[in-house]
Amino acid sequence: MSPLHDFAVHQTRRQFFRSAGLSMGALAFQSLLTRNGYGASDRAVHYGSKVHPALPGLPHFPPTAKRLIYLHMNGAPSQIDLFDYKPKLAEQFDKDLPESIRNGQRITTMTSGQTRFPVAPSMFKFAQHGRSGMWVSDLLPHTASIVDDITMIKTVNTGAINHDPACTFLMTGNELPGKASFGSWLTYGLGSENEDLPAFVVLTPSWSSKANAQALFTRMWSSGFLPTKYSGVALRAQGDPVLFIKDPPGVDRASRREMLDALGKLNQGSFERFADPETQTRIAQYEMAFRMQASVPELTDISGESKETLEMYGPDVQKPGTFAASALLSRRLVERGVRVVQILHRGWDQHSNLPAEIRAQCGDTDQACAALIKDLKQRDLLKDTLVIWGGEFGRTVYSQGTLSHDNYGRDHHPRNFCMWAAGGGVKSGFVYGETDDYSYNVVENPVHLNDLNATLLHCMGIDHLKLTYRFQGLDQRLTGVQREAEVVKGILA
Repeated sequence: MSPLHDFAVHQTRRQFFRSAGLSMGALAFQSLLTRNGYGASDRAVHYGSKVHPALPGLPHFPPTAKRLIYLHMNGAPSQIDLFDYKPKLAEQFDKDLPESIRNGQRITTMTSGQTRFPVAPSMFKFAQHGRSGMWVSDLLPHTASIVDDITMIKTVNTGAINHDPACTFLMTGNELPGKASFGSWLTYGLGSENEDLPAFVVLTPSWSSKANAQALFTRMWSSGFLPTKYSGVALRAQGDPVLFIKDPPGVDRASRREMLDALGKLNQGSFERFADPETQTRIAQYEMAFRMQASVPELTDISGESKETLEMYGPDVQKPGTFAASALLSRRLVERGVRVVQILHRGWDQHSNLPAEIRAQCGDTDQACAALIKDLKQRDLLKDTLVIWGGEFGRTVYSQGTLSHDNYGRDHHPRNFCMWAAGGGVKSGFVYGETDDYSYNVVENPVHLNDLNATLLHCMGIDHLKLTYRFQGLDQRLTGVQREAEVVKGILA
């Protein structure tokens, strides 16, 4: 959607006569909607008086999850070193990966010039944990303690082989920029229960890996073709979470309220004249900013958290901008009715020196991820909060560059990688899918990312085929229009 284009369209003579001819019908239809308890269409005025209303008719069916926390490990963590235990690889150390396994798969330019592809078994020890007996690497001792609360999906796959298109596809269902993100689709369809905080919040914590991290592009939380009020709001890791959260000296709350009301009337007049949907976004954003001046300081003040809770998240929880602090903040956000929280942790792109780099990354995230699940469960929130953990693709079994028993790197691998889910209607203590002995190909129950997104929407009470938005001549949807995605019923509780 282009606000400038919409503005220009509404100035044409043809548009004037068309809108005039339809105006009486539109008014009559609007009165029927209002009489039935619904507000006007999203392209006109707000539904009722809510800041974050749901679309009429949503959810499509009773949801098992009311809110979503997405833990994105940006850069692609190695499934072979964390969850996909392959004991037979030990005897394959430094042997060439069989061509029958690679089977002509395209590879990145970072390893396409290698004369050989030596197998690199994980140097980390694995053990079974919990009643489920799930295999977990010793890099993740805290995650090992929650395996009976999660579903491990070992066969997620994608078509993208480089980070930017893979991350864009992961979050929007399309490798090309310009599409709406997962969080934007959810807030567009379901709205939020909190009127004083954004419906969709994004956190970008610090990371400990010394390797260069991939860039984060706002398209991962952008509303794309949806109205911009559905974009995620990124809270800052350092300083005030939101710039200008405090009124300037000499401006009290009453004066600010009076100013915003006057500005709102001017903007509403502009909307009634030009019907530019972005005007409604401005009105909503000004109102939300006013409310956040009171809600955000309370949200970020963790002094009321118990000692036990803070210790559960680890020593970094009181350091602003860390992953631990973000994990605790995500619980506080969903506890207050925020619909979607997205944490993007960078630094997982380990083409070399993987053992040291992945150890640092796990040190950032392992305890906090486990604490988040335990914390939600203790507060009876996990049952209707869906938590997702994963990257944009996996890593190769063969080493990129020099291989030794205690050092190696891994290239990008889109054919299979691991993601886990907890709460909100998915099974507990369950492993779905299987890969071959090289963690290179799916041999049982493949899960394409579009299928995963269809499943997550299903848990939120949404039929992915029915949540659409007309753009560029297509009824766009998160799961795409090129391939029929399917709900993965095997992971549903």
